[in-house]
Amino acid sequence: MTKRHVSLPTDAEAGVRAFIDEVDERLASEEDTCRVVEDVLVDLFGDRDAYDRWQNGESVSAAERVRLQSYDPCNTTLESEYYAEKDEEQFRESKHLQWLWRQFDATPLADNVEFALRFRRMLATHLFEDCGEGCRFFKNISFTYGHNIEVGDNVVIHDDVHLDDRGKLTIGDRVSISDDAHIYSHDHDVVDQTEITNYHTIIEDDVRLTYDTMLRAGCKIGENALIGAKSSVTTDIPAHHIAVGSPAKSVKVKPGWEPVAAPLDDSSDTDRNERVIERGIPDDLRTFDEFQRDLIPPGDS
Repeated sequence: MTKRHVSLPTDAEAGVRAFIDEVDERLASEEDTCRVVEDVLVDLFGDRDAYDRWQNGESVSAAERVRLQSYDPCNTTLESEYYAEKDEEQFRESKHLQWLWRQFDATPLADNVEFALRFRRMLATHLFEDCGEGCRFFKNISFTYGHNIEVGDNVVIHDDVHLDDRGKLTIGDRVSISDDAHIYSHDHDVVDQTEITNYHTIIEDDVRLTYDTMLRAGCKIGENALIGAKSSVTTDIPAHHIAVGSPAKSVKVKPGWEPVAAPLDDSSDTDRNERVIERGIPDDLRTFDEFQRDLIPPGDS
C-alpha cells in the first residue's frame, strides 16, 4: 500500500521551514556547535525565561540549575563517551548533534510527524558520515556515535531502532528498517567481555529488516533481501533471499528473482575478519575495568 501526501497548514509550514532552515544554517556555519545546540534546546523546551534569569545571576533552585546546564551538551555525558577507542576529535562534534537529536525526541514536538521527520533528516546531514536524499527517521532512534554511519537515498528507519556504529554501518538506498531492530558493528569476546572487536556491517540496497530483528556485527545483507520479524542474523544473507529464525536462515528466494539469486542450498560463508576495523587505544589513556572479573579458567595457573 502506498502512502498519501500530507501537508501542514500554510502558517505552520512557514514556521517549520523557517526554524529548520535557521538551525541548519547555524550548524553549517562557524558558530560553536555546542552553543547552537544549547540555544535550540532552551527554546524547544520553552525554558527561555528561566534560562535568562539564571544567566543574569538570579537565584535558581539546584534542580533548575541542573536542568538549565544540561541544555549545553558540554555539561552532559553519553554512554559512548566512555569507550576507550573512540575518535576524540570526531566525537566532540557528533556528541553535540546526537544530544540535540535525543533531546528533540523528548519534546512533544517529536510527535508532530511532518515536522519531526524533516528536522531529523536535517540533523542527519550534519551527524552522519553521509546521508542521502528523501530519508525518513522516526522517533527514538539511537546511535553509538553517528559519525560512522552512511545512509543512502530514500531510507526509512522506524521507531526505537538502535544503530550501533562503534565500528561502521553502511545502509544502502531504499532500505526499510522496522521498529525495534538492533544493528550492531561491534562484538565482545566470549571470555573477556571488555575485549571489543569493531566491524563494518553492511546492508545493501532495497533490503527490508522487519520488526525486532537483530543483525550481528560484521554481517552483510545482500540487496533486495528480506529478514523476517524477530530474526537474529549471524551470517551473511544472499541477495533476494528471505531469511527467518534465530539464527536466521534463508528459506526462500523472492518470487521472480530466482534467475539472479544464489540457490537456497548454497552455503553463505561469512568472513567477518575481512570487515574488522582496527582502532587502537592511546598508550597514555587511563582506563578502568568495570567488571574486575577473574578470567583465569579452573586448573590454569
